[in-house]
Amino acid sequence: MLSYQHIYHAGNLADVQKHSVLAVALEYLTRKDKPICYIETHAGRGLYRLDAAEAVKTGEAAAGIGRAQTENWFRPDHPLIGVLDRVHDQEGAMAYPGSPLIAAHLLRPGDTMHLAELHPQERAALAVAMASFPARIHARDGFDMAQSLLPPDPRRGMMLIDPSYEVKADYDRIPGIIGQFHRKWNVGVIALWYPILTDGRHKAMLAGLERLDLPGVLRHEVRFPPVRQGHRMVGSGMFVVNAPYGLDRETARLSEQFAGL
Repeated sequence: MLSYQHIYHAGNLADVQKHSVLAVALEYLTRKDKPICYIETHAGRGLYRLDAAEAVKTGEAAAGIGRAQTENWFRPDHPLIGVLDRVHDQEGAMAYPGSPLIAAHLLRPGDTMHLAELHPQERAALAVAMASFPARIHARDGFDMAQSLLPPDPRRGMMLIDPSYEVKADYDRIPGIIGQFHRKWNVGVIALWYPILTDGRHKAMLAGLERLDLPGVLRHEVRFPPVRQGHRMVGSGMFVVNAPYGLDRETARLSEQFAGL
């Protein structure tokens, strides 16, 4: 299924959590003078306009990154704020970077980047957004792409898994997939984002992940009110394998911010 388009949800509270974790993890990984590989299995279009009709219709960005910036959730030197400032300078104040563009701004010359996106229109927009960066864009299933790359060269690095969960079977597949990825790439930081829905369907997936007994696991969840009546997403989660040093402090800080919603 290829109906999902993130423009309706870009910059929402789930993005605030996910992109904060991503930026802090990459900022830590790039401190060491050794190259890294960044892999993303479900890349999306890379750059979003928060004044687009789709984004305005849902109001999720205003309740997400808009509120976070108005209420100063982030210190001025936070890596996500640094990326947002650069993107706003280049693309205007209503531009919002997706995770591929956030990563691209944090990576260095010599680092490598692989992005998978199946949706033709989203992939075409992604190519435009990433035109200034040496990213390889794959028109194939993201899980298959990642399997073919692991272990990557260089071996240090991070993978972000951020599916749309349009297909309910994704919840059942993911523990086995992450287990396979870790066996092939035991030093890699593997970060999974997942929605928290009112029916609790994520719980069985997390139980399967816990049974894998993976190293350095950080699990972080935030809750927030539904953006509109009947909306089923009431929270957002990150499950990180080989979590970088200091990421626990960032997630604790985020928990304090979300607690005030």
